[in-house]
Amino acid sequence: MPSFLRELRRRSKASFKTQKSTDTSSDESRSNGNTPTSGSLTPPSILAHQSDTALNLQLKDATGPFPAHVRPLLQPALNKRYSVSGMTGLGSPAAGSRAPSLPVSQYSPRVSNINDNCWVSDDRRCLPPPPLPPGDGLLTRHQVYQKVLLVHGTIGDPTQQSLGGTLTVSRLDDAVPPIAWPVSQSHFKALVYLLPGANRLRFDFASPKLANSGTSNPIHASYLTLHMLPPVGSPPVQLAILMAKDSPETFDAVPVRAEKEGNGLETAVRKFRMAAYLWQAFTAEQMSRNRLGRRAFRFEEEWTQGSANLRDREFGQMRSEARVHLVRTDKTVAELRDLEKAQQNPAAKDKNALYDMAAEAVRGYFRPRPGQPAYVSVLLLDAHGDTGTQTITGHAAQGDGRDDLQLAVFGSHCLQSYPTSLEEVVPAFLDCTPTDPEHVAKDGNESGSSWEACSTGIGKQLHEMGHVLGLPHRDSGVMARDYLGFHRSFVCKEAYSTRTKSKGGPVLEGDECTWHRLDCLHFRSHPCFRLPNDPPLSPDASVQAWPVEGGNVLVTAATGVALVEIYRPGDDDICTGWIEYPSENGGVPRQATLTEADLRARFPEAQPARPGPLRVRVRSCGGGRLDIDDFRTLARDSATRVGNVLTGKTVYRGCSFGRSGLEGSEAQELIFTSARQRDRVLSRIVFYHDAYVDGLEFFYDDGSSQLFGKRGGKEGGDAFDMGTLPPPSPTSPAFFCLLGAGSL
Repeated sequence: MPSFLRELRRRSKASFKTQKSTDTSSDESRSNGNTPTSGSLTPPSILAHQSDTALNLQLKDATGPFPAHVRPLLQPALNKRYSVSGMTGLGSPAAGSRAPSLPVSQYSPRVSNINDNCWVSDDRRCLPPPPLPPGDGLLTRHQVYQKVLLVHGTIGDPTQQSLGGTLTVSRLDDAVPPIAWPVSQSHFKALVYLLPGANRLRFDFASPKLANSGTSNPIHASYLTLHMLPPVGSPPVQLAILMAKDSPETFDAVPVRAEKEGNGLETAVRKFRMAAYLWQAFTAEQMSRNRLGRRAFRFEEEWTQGSANLRDREFGQMRSEARVHLVRTDKTVAELRDLEKAQQNPAAKDKNALYDMAAEAVRGYFRPRPGQPAYVSVLLLDAHGDTGTQTITGHAAQGDGRDDLQLAVFGSHCLQSYPTSLEEVVPAFLDCTPTDPEHVAKDGNESGSSWEACSTGIGKQLHEMGHVLGLPHRDSGVMARDYLGFHRSFVCKEAYSTRTKSKGGPVLEGDECTWHRLDCLHFRSHPCFRLPNDPPLSPDASVQAWPVEGGNVLVTAATGVALVEIYRPGDDDICTGWIEYPSENGGVPRQATLTEADLRARFPEAQPARPGPLRVRVRSCGGGRLDIDDFRTLARDSATRVGNVLTGKTVYRGCSFGRSGLEGSEAQELIFTSARQRDRVLSRIVFYHDAYVDGLEFFYDDGSSQLFGKRGGKEGGDAFDMGTLPPPSPTSPAFFCLLGAGSL
C-alpha cells in the first residue's frame, strides 16, 4: 500500500476514536488547543443550535472532553438545517432544559383559569409579578394557597376541532406521580396536588387522532410553574369522624366495594379527607372566578402516610395531609339512633337532639377557648340505612354556629361512593352503578346511582359547612339545591342521571355548581380565608349605623364596610339585592352612606315592589354585622328636637338592641342628660349583667344618673369610668346623642 494511503487510513481511523482510545493523535489535537466536540459523528451545526443539551449523556462512561475532528466548521450563512431534539418533538424541551426553545404544538394543553404572570393572591386584579429569576424563560409563576388546585383548559381550538383523549399532569421532579385526566370535546379539567414551594408541572396530551401522541415521549406538551405557600395565619377547619362508644367502626357499603377497598375506619378517613380537598379546590376556584383572590379555608394538617394518590399508599410515602380527628361519644349506637328518631318526630320538643349530642362530644374533644371559635365538620360514622323503613338512622344534616363552636354534621350513608385518591375522582363522578338499597340507603331520589350519591353527599356536606362559615340559604349556588351538581366542576362530560332521566353530555363552566356571589363576598372577610399578604385588621369588628340629615343613614366600621345585604319585604330569608364595596388603594371604605331609593333600586327589575319594611344587613371586613330591621324608620322617623327652636339641637334615635320580644321585656327610650344640658358631662357607665346584660346606668359629673334596662345579675355591676372631658361647645357639630329603643 502506498505510504500516502496508509497515512490517510491512519488519520481516518483516529477521527473515530473516543476518549478511551490509545491513539496519540487525539492527545496531540487537545494539546494543540483545538475545540473539543461531543463526538466526531456530531455535526457542528447541531451543536451550534444547542438542539439537545443532553446529547453528551448518550455516550456512556464519558468523563471529559472528546477528540476533535479535523473537518472545518461550516459557515452560519451556509447552514440551512433546523434540528429537532431527538424524538421529543415540537413543544417538548430538551432534557435538563427548564423551558421549551422550539415552537409549541398547536395541540399543547392550554390552561385557562390561571393567567400568565399573575399573582392570584391579589383580590382586585392581576398585578405584574416580580422579575423572574434567570433561566425561568417562558415558565409561568403563580402563588396558590391550597393543597389541591383545580385547573381547566382546552386543547387546540374547540370551535374548529373536537378532540378526545387523555391529559397527563406530571411534576418534573416526580415528587408526585403522574395522573391522567380525560379530555372531552377539546376541554379538560384536572386536579393538581401541590407541595410547598415551586411546583414545576408538565401537561401532556395524547389522542389516537394525532400522530406521535401515543409514544413514550409525546410532542403535545405545555409547562407551568406554581408556587404554593401554605397559609398558617388563619384558623383551620377541623375534620372529625364521630363514633359511638360501641361503634363497629365501619360504614355502609355493598359487599363488592367493601371487599375491594374496605369499609373500615382507615378507608373512611381517606374518603373524608379527599372530599375535603374537593371542597377546598372548588372554593378557591370560585373565589378566583369572582376576582376575589384564590382564597380557601385551610385544614389542620399532620405528618402521616400520604393518601392523595395511589403510589403514596403503595410505598408508604409520608406527607403532611389534612388531619381527620377520631372522636368518640359516650352514647351507644342504639342511643344515637333513638336520638335521630326522636328529633324526626313532629311532636318532638327537641328537634336538635342528635346535633346537640355531637356538639357536646366535639366541644369536649377540642375544648375551644372563649373568643377563639372552632370550625368543625363532623362525619357521623354510625349512620345506617334501614332497609325496612327506607330511612337513615343516626344521621343529621345540619350546620350551625353556637358561640365558641361552629359545627356541621352529616351522616356516612353516601361515603362508599366517595373517591379515596385523585386517580379515583373522575371515575367516582362517572360511576353509573345503581344504588343497592339492600346495603346502602338512598338519600331521597338524589342518589339513584353511585356518582349521584357521591356528588350529593359531598355537595350536601359542603352546604352544611357553608352554614358553619356563616352563610344563610340563597336562591342559587351551593346554599341552594345547586349542590346536586357539585360533580360538574371536576368532569368535562356528565354521566346518565337517574334523578333527571337525562343521558348527560358536555359540562362547560356555565353548567357548573357555584358559590353565590354573596357567599364569595362573605368569604373575603371571613377569618378562615385570610391570606398572608392581607393587612392586619382592627380588633373592633363591629358596625354602627348613624341617621343623618336628609333621611340618610351613615354606616361605619373600623375594619371597613364590606357588604350591604338588602332583603325585599316579604322575603326575609333570601337576599336578592346587595351593595359591595371593593378594595380601593389597598383598603376598603370605613364609612358609607345609604339611601332608601338606592337600596330599593338594587332589586332585580323582574321582582315587583311589595309593601312592608325594608331590612338591611351591613357586614364589616372583620366579620361583624349589623341588622337594620326597618330602614325607613331609622332614616326618616328617628329625628327629634331637643331644646327651644333657636338654641336646640336635633338628635337621632339609634337602632334598637336587645331581645324585646322575650317574656317580661319592655321597650325603653332615653335621651342623655348631657344632650339636654350642656353643663353635664358623662363620667361613668355601670353594666349590670350575669351571662347576659340586664341594664346600663349612666352617671354624670353632678352625681345624677339614668338607668337603661334593669339592675340585675352581678351585684353592683361592673363600672367603666369615662375620661373627664370639658362640656362641648354649643356650636360643635358633634353635639348630638342617640336614643336607645328596645329592652335588654
